[in-house]
Amino acid sequence: MNRIFLLCTLLALVAAALSCSDKSQTGANGDTPTEAYKRLFAAVKTGDPAAIRAEMTKKTYEFAGSTAKQMGKTADEQIKYGMTATTYSDTLPTIRDERVKDNMGAVEVWNAKDSRWEDLPFMIEDGKWKLAYGEAWGRMFHSPGKGRDQIEKEAANAISPPTVSTAPNFNMMPNGNAK
Repeated sequence: MNRIFLLCTLLALVAAALSCSDKSQTGANGDTPTEAYKRLFAAVKTGDPAAIRAEMTKKTYEFAGSTAKQMGKTADEQIKYGMTATTYSDTLPTIRDERVKDNMGAVEVWNAKDSRWEDLPFMIEDGKWKLAYGEAWGRMFHSPGKGRDQIEKEAANAISPPTVSTAPNFNMMPNGNAK
């Protein structure tokens, strides 16, 4: 009976510890990377460059400016779709697998245009989560962990036999010596 009581108490303490949220992982007012993506999507749909820019880190906007210059565009033209093909969708795409570590986070968003999951980087800047492609490109972003899509692909590869077949080497003589 004592063991059951101790086990229940231990489980209750673990549940309480897990339910406590870490305020360092959220922006102001409980902001999350998922909420940041929703704001970015809404800003893209309004077509307001200032609203889109507000959902990106300063480094991301600088990155957009430098890539735009190479393509003969303005920075605002470059960020028109929020720098992600997931915003081409008419409706908010499926968002899953939010991961956060310190001030860096990521979410997977369904990219209907390419039929794949896109892992989007986010960082806290000015008290809220913002898209962080500039930091990712500049290698200042550290992933909060593997995304669900990557984990599923790795698992599928681990259980599948290798599909690479070796072609016969026609440069070899029947006795195994090279010509």
